[in-house]
Amino acid sequence: MSLSLYAGTLSSGILTGLVYGLAAMGLSVIFGVVRLVNFAHGEMMVLGMFAAVLLATAWGIDPLLSALPVAAVLFAAGYVLQRGLLNRFIDRPDHQQFILLLGIAMILVNSLMMVFGPDARSTNVAYGFDAFFIGDITLDKTRVYAATGALIVAAALYAFFRFSRTGIAIRACADNQLGAAVVGLNVKGLYAITFGIGSAVVGIAGCLMSLVIDVRPQLAPEYTLLSFIIVIVGGLGSMGGALLGGVLIGVSEALAGILIDPSSKQMVSYALLILVLLVRPQGLLGKRA
Repeated sequence: MSLSLYAGTLSSGILTGLVYGLAAMGLSVIFGVVRLVNFAHGEMMVLGMFAAVLLATAWGIDPLLSALPVAAVLFAAGYVLQRGLLNRFIDRPDHQQFILLLGIAMILVNSLMMVFGPDARSTNVAYGFDAFFIGDITLDKTRVYAATGALIVAAALYAFFRFSRTGIAIRACADNQLGAAVVGLNVKGLYAITFGIGSAVVGIAGCLMSLVIDVRPQLAPEYTLLSFIIVIVGGLGSMGGALLGGVLIGVSEALAGILIDPSSKQMVSYALLILVLLVRPQGLLGKRA
């Protein structure tokens, strides 16, 4: 195999991994603040993917543009879900939270099956078969645009938590829930905002991923598991770790596809997870408990 093939595969893995990282970042934000593991995360991502397909098919809206209204809708849905239902389970045992969110995941994926059927669908954008050429390296425009969008959203998310008053208040709740409540912060309201933000982020990641792959309802559990792997590799609660973990998983999957076998991609991801847990249990950018 030529060096350009390896370089192209590595580049594609990095670009796809950035979108993976954005999806995992939504999961990391929710867990880092609310301490709630969202087992319906992949279902929300696939919901965003189908929304992008629907808008592209019906009105010809590019998924890069449909990401904004999809994010707004999923933010509202996540806010209402956390405010009206999940907040009641914050102090309950973990297994009750797991059952609740697993039930929500099953409702979402089966609803998608009933509405869209089991067949794969795609966005079919005008630049779907176009590419950028850097020497002998070929980069798909869809992956480049999706990765660029992921970086922009990740930077905006970081700026929100770092500089905005609401973001600082959310970080205070994550650091010390009791202390935040004592100084007058509406902790449960901030939890709802956080879950809404996490839902919006994964919805945007779904829109971006719809540029790269065909969409099927059956993808939802795969992306939930993939996001868990990325978050654990990068470090629980670390947004930067989620992005780094996504890139590592994307690269490992891409290289496994040409060095071993395309069907072995998941095996390599699990191997990377086990290696990280053995060497650095808190994740690459995670903090020790």
